[in-house]
Amino acid sequence: MKLFFYCLREFDELAFCRQFSRQLGIDFDYTTEYPSPKNYELVKGCEAVSVIPCDMSAPVLRSFCSLGVKYLLCRSIGYDHVDLDEAERLGMRVANVSYPPTGVANYAVMLMLMACRKITHVLRQADMQNFTLNGKIGLDISACTVGVIGTGQIGMSVMRVLSGFGCRILACDPHKNPHAAGLAEYVSLDRLIAESDIITLHTNATSENYHMLNAEAFSRMKSGVIIINTARGKLIDTDALVNALESGKVGFAALDVLEKEDGLYYCDRTGDTIANRDMAVLRSFPNVILSPHTAFYTKSAVEHMVKYCFTNAAGFADGSGTDHEVTHRSHH
Repeated sequence: MKLFFYCLREFDELAFCRQFSRQLGIDFDYTTEYPSPKNYELVKGCEAVSVIPCDMSAPVLRSFCSLGVKYLLCRSIGYDHVDLDEAERLGMRVANVSYPPTGVANYAVMLMLMACRKITHVLRQADMQNFTLNGKIGLDISACTVGVIGTGQIGMSVMRVLSGFGCRILACDPHKNPHAAGLAEYVSLDRLIAESDIITLHTNATSENYHMLNAEAFSRMKSGVIIINTARGKLIDTDALVNALESGKVGFAALDVLEKEDGLYYCDRTGDTIANRDMAVLRSFPNVILSPHTAFYTKSAVEHMVKYCFTNAAGFADGSGTDHEVTHRSHH
């Protein structure tokens, strides 16, 4: 059994690959590059291929299949980049990974605290030796109503942390989480949007919730609302967000994800002219924090992502299977 990794990061993933390769007796090889027709041949002799979110459309899967690949192992929780119907037609089995939800959750809470206390502005002014208080007054998160959209593992983890601050928490999710009892009040999306001082997104991107926060939603929010997004860029209409920031309707936005971030985040674009006007506009605002999709990025998460690639491959190969297998049925 041999596993081939695309986009392997030598500075953090490689050591874990070596560790789990030894532990499970599964050989591996890798490239730091994305899959492309130029490097498909590298997978020859490997039964399994591991990828991060990238183009896994039907032609790519067919190329892998023709080279003897039986298993596609995503090093991500999301698998919306994989053509699952084609994988099933080819008899190629697909798995994702999981990792502790606390990393993303705690990062989201950190962004809330930074936004509440205008910390980027405070520190920039301090760098210029302006130590006055003018324009730096903040909010105490404990006095805020926080609206949590999406109450899966990450949303639940956020609510547990916020409950320690004593916040009033409103939650919205079509599937109520029984563990949320006593932490949050489930309300409609309309009510959450109208009553929250801080709105934080923790839901998957689907065709139904595309641009969930749009001009109409912003118009119904409290003036000066804080928006936090560590989920997916597509959940927010960026044009509408820019307008809401310019009008003062949104007081602060802290975004770890952005629409059209592919080809930007995780790449070194030093010195490049970047064709993403939304990003340029958002970066010009003093009341916006953009971080480059790093909320997940902890040592523990990376270890889990690599470990599950090896254990998923082992489960597929020895017939015991894996809880992480995904099919087009689990996707719908």
